[in-house]
Amino acid sequence: MLVHIKEIVAKAKEGNYGIGAFNVANLETTLGVTRAAVKVRAPIIIQVSEKTIEYAGLKPITHIVQTIAKNEAADIPVALHLDHGHSFKSVSECINAGFSSIHIDASDLPFDENVKITKESVDYAHKHGVWAQGELGRIFGKEGLVNGNFEKLEEFLTDPQQAVEFVEKTGVDTLAISVGTYHGRFKGKEKIYFDRLDEIRKAISVPLVLHGASGIPDNELTKAIEHGIQIVNIDTSLRVAFTEKLKETVNKETDYVDPRKILGPSIEAVSEVVIRKIKHLGSNNKA
Repeated sequence: MLVHIKEIVAKAKEGNYGIGAFNVANLETTLGVTRAAVKVRAPIIIQVSEKTIEYAGLKPITHIVQTIAKNEAADIPVALHLDHGHSFKSVSECINAGFSSIHIDASDLPFDENVKITKESVDYAHKHGVWAQGELGRIFGKEGLVNGNFEKLEEFLTDPQQAVEFVEKTGVDTLAISVGTYHGRFKGKEKIYFDRLDEIRKAISVPLVLHGASGIPDNELTKAIEHGIQIVNIDTSLRVAFTEKLKETVNKETDYVDPRKILGPSIEAVSEVVIRKIKHLGSNNKA
């Protein structure tokens, strides 16, 4: 069932577990994520990006999530969220489409500009009863990447005292922070700076969101929850699972012409990743 994100986050805070925020791009990935949540009885956040909206269309992808949440997950809490909205236009359109949470990402801009753009979206969201996520600090890479080179990250981590000012000036409901992760998956490169995370958690009380979690070992995600992260975004891991299984199926079953048979194993592969992540976040059997 589709619920407001604040219900899911409030229960997670009370129960001391994390919530998985899983990106979807089409019917198949949405089914994979939702079926996993149903199987392990976990509340989830389903999120879509601007690229997904460009690919599938806002109304179609919204209706897919809403319909599956209603019919496949009737007793499982599901929240719909915009991931990495980069313009007020994207934010307002998703709010008007029925999202209960949006992410306005102006983190690549100077602090004052980030505050100004974020506050505009926060104010609009709050007028419509929608939660707003802001972002402070730089998280490099992009979803779907599985290799790459980046400069030393420490200087781009979220500053705890700046986070206090950012939250006070913008009124965000959740905050995406930079504590060592990258968008994408980079073996051997990523780690969480837990000392910085602890400083941020002590400085502000709004729920903290960890982006770029696909390259972090599962046990580190469990530790991140223990250190104050409440929402963990997962995208690249799902893309990799879906596409690798798709390639395997096509190469193995060369006589298949039925897309349902070709795509079925990929749906299951996505579910397997989601179930594993949910269990490490501790949200299984919490629905």
